[in-house]
Amino acid sequence: MKKSYLFSLVACLLSGYALAQTRTSTALDQASESSKANYQLAARFSPNKLKKMVYSTSVDPHWLKLSNRFWYMFETPIGKSWIMVDPAKRSKKQIFNNAELAAEITRIVRDPFDAEHLPIENLKFAKDEKSLSFEIKSSIEELKPDRKDKKAADSMQKKIFYFNYDIATSRLTEVPNYTKPKAKPEWGSVAPDSSAVIFTRNYNLYWMDKANYLKAVKNEEDSTIVEQQLTKGGVKFYAYGDDGDGENNEEVLKKDKKRRRAYVLWSPDARYFVMNRQDSRKVKDLWVLNNTAAGRPTLETYKYQMPGEKEAPVDEILLFNFAAKSYKKLDVAAFKDQSVSLWQAPSLVKDRDNEFRPSIWLGNNSKIYFSRTSRDLKRVDICTIDINTEKVSPLIDERFNTYVEINRPRLVKDGQEIIHWSERDGWAHFYLFDGSGKLKNQITKGAFHCESIVNIDEKNRVLYFTANGREAGEDPYYQHLYRINFDGSGMKLLNPGNFDHAVSMNDEGKYFVNNFSRVNTAPKAMVMDNKGNPVMNLETTDLSLLMASGYKFPEPFKVKADDGVTDIYGVMYKPFDFDPNKKYPIIEYVYPGPQTEAVNKAFTKSMDNTDRLAQLGYIVVSVGNRGGNPARSKWYHTFGYGNLRDYGLADKKAAVEQLAARHTFIDGSRVGITGHSGGGFMSTAAMLVYPEFFKAAVSKAGNHDNSIYNRWWSEKHHGVKEVVDAKGDTTFTYSIDKNPELAGNLKGHLMIMTGDIDNNVHPANTIRLANELMKAGKRFEFVILPGQRHSFGDLTEYAFWKLADHFNKYLIGDFENPDKVDMVEIDREKPRNGKK
Repeated sequence: MKKSYLFSLVACLLSGYALAQTRTSTALDQASESSKANYQLAARFSPNKLKKMVYSTSVDPHWLKLSNRFWYMFETPIGKSWIMVDPAKRSKKQIFNNAELAAEITRIVRDPFDAEHLPIENLKFAKDEKSLSFEIKSSIEELKPDRKDKKAADSMQKKIFYFNYDIATSRLTEVPNYTKPKAKPEWGSVAPDSSAVIFTRNYNLYWMDKANYLKAVKNEEDSTIVEQQLTKGGVKFYAYGDDGDGENNEEVLKKDKKRRRAYVLWSPDARYFVMNRQDSRKVKDLWVLNNTAAGRPTLETYKYQMPGEKEAPVDEILLFNFAAKSYKKLDVAAFKDQSVSLWQAPSLVKDRDNEFRPSIWLGNNSKIYFSRTSRDLKRVDICTIDINTEKVSPLIDERFNTYVEINRPRLVKDGQEIIHWSERDGWAHFYLFDGSGKLKNQITKGAFHCESIVNIDEKNRVLYFTANGREAGEDPYYQHLYRINFDGSGMKLLNPGNFDHAVSMNDEGKYFVNNFSRVNTAPKAMVMDNKGNPVMNLETTDLSLLMASGYKFPEPFKVKADDGVTDIYGVMYKPFDFDPNKKYPIIEYVYPGPQTEAVNKAFTKSMDNTDRLAQLGYIVVSVGNRGGNPARSKWYHTFGYGNLRDYGLADKKAAVEQLAARHTFIDGSRVGITGHSGGGFMSTAAMLVYPEFFKAAVSKAGNHDNSIYNRWWSEKHHGVKEVVDAKGDTTFTYSIDKNPELAGNLKGHLMIMTGDIDNNVHPANTIRLANELMKAGKRFEFVILPGQRHSFGDLTEYAFWKLADHFNKYLIGDFENPDKVDMVEIDREKPRNGKK
């Protein structure tokens, strides 16, 4: 009996070609008997190899404070360049002569450097912006400052040389006896005036002054550090600040009495701070067990509310008068099981390189802005807190029959006016309110989607923002920058062109860097002014090495959704040795949304799920679906509300059918599907809902049972019903279709994967599916990735080749190569020298 059971279990988990489903064998008969998967071509485009073919793909500007200038680093196959741009003068020049600089550094450090290999780190401009500093790591071994014994493990480090560089004279100067300062402790929330630091210890708030904080920066264990306690009564899962949720049993013992982050927001004048304290003691526990931890396996316990559960966290807002060392819990209640969010003030782009960036609340010294949201997410209030009276006042309310989404509002003239993002008319637009919450006018309107505020010109009452879907003849997801007057007049496109655009505008709103590309173009960057006039070209990504390797751009396409009306957009990836006279199996790489679709719009060097997979011998497509993306209409975004398992499947099937009819090289009888997370859930659902159509799937880290996935995602996108009884008591009910319920439908070849310490989509999602498949007598493959979180970490490459093997067997019919290809050897970027 025991031998029979073990044989059945092994056969179920490790099913091979001898256990192939009958239906797929019929489809494979149509393929050539000599078909072989091209493992070598797929290996040529591994992430490690791509790092040596594609370098910088965008310009990331560091805007300076004293002018409209900015600098950036750009890397190509001939090395790195550091560039200074002055848009007002239309000038662009290298900051260094790399060859001369390399020679000078070599003379000082006595390690060899050349123009193509300059390992400059931590480049920062001086306050006067006439000079800059940077670090160079040498080959010289030295004792770490806090160590005494050179022979002790991990006691040595590479010496770092620190240099100043005068831009006008090109003079390089070494700063002698330089010791690299320690990184600022993550636990410190420093006041805007640097006078005090707030942190959490043993679940309560503490503070220390600047002098003691500087001691802690040097040595956190310094016994002379003086710290003062601000609160009492904090406990785990009802703490003032970080409570260590998610730490494993060994980490809790090590860290429970150490300092942790407090997550507070300061008033601009540093007299007050505010925090969101959450009581999650009644929220039920969830666990993952790390079997690969050093020594004994470790248990990680964390709070995790599942959909429909009554044990919800309770959010509080605490306002602290730091001068008086007192605080008060504010009355912010409006809805049962509500959540509250405090907003941080937007930061300036020119402050990105500041060593000190305080966390300041959205508002001013007398007022704070925050939001509160009902559990069913159909009601959201934007509110203010008056610091002097502690009064909470609702300003703007949003109500919808599905769910409401909002963004951080932007304040004009210190809150005299408010620019608010809303989908209240079925599209995402900006609205202008006065300081008391009265609507003055809608700023943008029309059948397009506004994304985010880039800049506000208060003096001239101009809003700069990104949006998509407005320009005729373009993919509606391509994003652009626009300007518009507060009264809704004078809307203007600032960066035209049939590309997806990403921008960075300086704080003064005079110039912006415009990065743009499509999946089938090399990325470019240029500077433009606030009227949309081109100022100067900056860079074009060098793809010469990639093209020399045989790379070919993918092809965007458009098809109809299953309703025959809605346009959906996708990208097709072909083998680089594509033969139009052959018939290729097709694989869909999917993610259902609703927060995003797995469809690239701009060029990317992340190719594992698409370009690389195609090289094995497939046509790979990624395509949207109704309900998949918030960047279109509210109708499109919420199409799947109440039908979270099945809503996108018909569109995925319809897309393949149309492409197979359109292209003779696509074999519509050999269809595979794969995805990660929501895509893992969707790919399995496709196999079970359309078992005659989808022949093979690899489903990674899927939330197959959304009744045990987290409350916020599941209840938001599927819906939860609020029930108020005759007594006025409120409860919530939740019901959803799940993949395990359809396990008996499986006909094709399914592989399911999960990391065993996935604390996002818990392994129970995959295990419950496996349980039902076994009970239904279905053959499938089940891969557990030991010690891995949701994204699979250092076993990502292993997971790719397991995925490849599965599809190669059951879509191409190649049962020989998967058993011969060495997964480690084929990725030759990792030499087998025994070193990590």
